[in-house]
Amino acid sequence: MIRKSIRDAKIEEWLLVASLLLIIILVFTQVVFRYLISSSLGWSEELSRYVLIWIAWISAAYSVRTQKHIRVELIKNICNEPLRKIIELIALVLWFFFALFLVANGTQLILNIHGTGQVSPSNGIPMWIVYLAVPIGGSLMALRLIQQAVYIFKPHLHEEEAEN
Repeated sequence: MIRKSIRDAKIEEWLLVASLLLIIILVFTQVVFRYLISSSLGWSEELSRYVLIWIAWISAAYSVRTQKHIRVELIKNICNEPLRKIIELIALVLWFFFALFLVANGTQLILNIHGTGQVSPSNGIPMWIVYLAVPIGGSLMALRLIQQAVYIFKPHLHEEEAEN
């Protein structure tokens, strides 16, 4: 029996695909209403914008998982293998603390917004739900950064995931 753990779960991919499909449906519906029915749906544009914000934050975690984020590797590439691993680990630890900063401050932000009772103009969605993308994106990034740190010292785990 193959046991799936969080390290090989594709949470971000499923969320991104679902979000993109939702945006496509919303924009298509808006176009149909605007040009065929001569009526506009103001709420669909606003909701698309909020979904796009969520996509940006989830994509940040996805880029960590797939190692497709922007990196400057000049110093790391001229070093030998043990020093390269140390440099990579230091970078991941610094990035991890930044992700924790996003989680902590994002949580404080949504608590403040929740306290005000602010809602979106067209949809009436509580704005704390929109801003919830920041701590969730930071949490997913932190999780994937831990995963990448483990892969530095246990590369066989990364190879096993790539096979699945």
